Amino acid sequence: MTKRVKLTFPQHLIKEPVIFTMARKYDILPNIRRARVTETAGEMVLELEGTEENLENGVLYLKSQGIEVETIEGDIVE
Repeated sequence: MTKRVKLTFPQHLIKEPVIFTMARKYDILPNIRRARVTETAGEMVLELEGTEENLENGVLYLKSQGIEVETIEGDIVE
């Protein structure tokens, strides 16, 4: 199953390996489609591939870390 999401990172998480940790912990394959990172904020658009349960748990993990997660419908390349 594939899920497309937009992540918005708070400043204190910009340099933390939260995507790597989520991918390993929940057996999710992330594909970074777009990213914009400054010293004060970060935004990333990802395609996440895994089982439905793992994707749900992975998204919950990201939210628990303080990352805003928005589901994207349709094509993410403009």
